[in-house]
Amino acid sequence: MTYQTINPATGKLIATYANMADQDLNVVLDQAHLAFKSTWRECSITDRAKIISTAANLLRKKSKEYANHLTLEMGKLTSEAQAEVNLSADILDYYARNAGHYLQPRKLAESPGAELHLEPIGILLGITPWNFPYYQIARIAGPQLMVGNVLLLKHAENVPQSALAFARLMEEAGAPPGVYTNLFASFEQVGRIIEDPRVRGVTLTGSERAGAAVAERAGRNLKKSVLEMGGSDPLIVLEDAPLETTLDSALFGRMFATGQCCVGTKRIIVVGKQRGKEFLDGFLQRMMALKAGDPQDPGTTLGPLASEKTLNILLDQIALAKRCGGKVATGGKRIDRPGFYLEPTVLTHIEQDNPIYRQELFGPVVSFYCVKNEKDAISLANATPFGLGASIFSGDVERGRKLAEKIESGMVFVNQPVWTAPELPFGGIKNSGYGRELSELGFGEFVNQKLIHLAPSGSPPWGPVSYG
Repeated sequence: MTYQTINPATGKLIATYANMADQDLNVVLDQAHLAFKSTWRECSITDRAKIISTAANLLRKKSKEYANHLTLEMGKLTSEAQAEVNLSADILDYYARNAGHYLQPRKLAESPGAELHLEPIGILLGITPWNFPYYQIARIAGPQLMVGNVLLLKHAENVPQSALAFARLMEEAGAPPGVYTNLFASFEQVGRIIEDPRVRGVTLTGSERAGAAVAERAGRNLKKSVLEMGGSDPLIVLEDAPLETTLDSALFGRMFATGQCCVGTKRIIVVGKQRGKEFLDGFLQRMMALKAGDPQDPGTTLGPLASEKTLNILLDQIALAKRCGGKVATGGKRIDRPGFYLEPTVLTHIEQDNPIYRQELFGPVVSFYCVKNEKDAISLANATPFGLGASIFSGDVERGRKLAEKIESGMVFVNQPVWTAPELPFGGIKNSGYGRELSELGFGEFVNQKLIHLAPSGSPPWGPVSYG
């Protein structure tokens, strides 16, 4: 594994970073263990919150600097990079603000004297992808550092400068050594970290293959894991949905971050033949109007893909879709310019026997379907091995709510494409993974839910008694 910064807008290599040495990994594990045992878990919630909120403030204060790393390494449009920096700061602030409430012991009404306490468990390993380099870290670091755990963070190999920037952020905010550590680790070293008895949990956002490997290794070592492994999110358009605003939402849902978003709209499903034709015409116009260019140029509306590997995977998927009977309504080709640019692409006529029917399209490519009725729409939406997010658009919100209950996914948004916020639980089912991040649910994933039971002196040896 080689950690490199390659500018996706030009294809040029900017910098290379060496993998950490094995002896350095041992030092890192010792330092993290010492930080947990002697420092961080003993810190007051107030002291932890000061550090985490300081990190949030620094992100906002130096937002342009942090956003530039995202544009350089991932090709993210400047406006989208800025939005990610702000969202990451909001997540850190959310947990700094709410951890005290979440950590309050909770009395169990059914059993007098019983209390539930949340306590940290130790060192956690976070494995994060390249598509949202800060946000993916923040949704681990915010809750887990505030609960009192310490974090080792192994980032994707193509965003090393972003990874180092976040590590500097935590250091500048006042995090003691060992509380947050960036790792330029090899696959073999990641396996050793998971197996180390001092490491008590692992969370990963990535591919199905990576998730299965991490879950297997963690399971063999009796450690909890939380996995988010992408999705093939459907966007259902009912006959009564307003056309223009729904088209705008569909474009945003598919093309944010050049389509490199786990909860991005991957499949558009329209109910009704006439509405389907109108919607496809309008969507094609919007896709073809996108302008490829320098992601730092405010006039650019189509950025590059993050890597040539990602670009080639999509080109292979498009070719496979065509070989198996699919049609390309627009796009489908690499753009003839420096960098890793792909034409915005719409696929149609993707039948059940087409392999693309069940694959995730991670980029500016969407498959389009037209069905007879809402029953067929739900059936098609659920015909995927994934189950991360979904959207339903309808002029009748209650109708949308009822259909949302039939979707097999971790998140369903009615009359908006799927989005994220600190207070909203994030996660999926089926091959999209398990566990939740963000909100109070994310706070409670890697904790010891300790029961403390109180009884008056002289109580009988067994059974409920009144206390207090």
